[in-house]
Amino acid sequence: MLAIRSDILRGHIDAIILQILSEGDSYGYEISKAIEKKTDHQLQVKEGTLYAVFQRLEKKNYIASYQGERTHGGKRKYYMLTVTGRTYLTELEAEWQEIKKIMNIFLEGQ
Repeated sequence: MLAIRSDILRGHIDAIILQILSEGDSYGYEISKAIEKKTDHQLQVKEGTLYAVFQRLEKKNYIASYQGERTHGGKRKYYMLTVTGRTYLTELEAEWQEIKKIMNIFLEGQ
């Protein structure tokens, strides 16, 4: 399995998190595990990075947070995609399609 450099994916972590939240509300640890599972453990996001992204996305009103039910260790903070966040995710998806076209020109000779 080819290891992917973290700097390549760093610019796309917002899109990854927003896409996961487009599937439903979730909390930090669950989002981290979803990223690992979907990438077959090729991408692991550190907790500090994840929460910094949550703060940035919440400040921009792309996501909102709320306290969930008490579980084994206390209340969990859940995150949800906002209408603004859904619009932004659509823009990121379109941007990604354009990036792929450009990269294919140079890396696949098309």
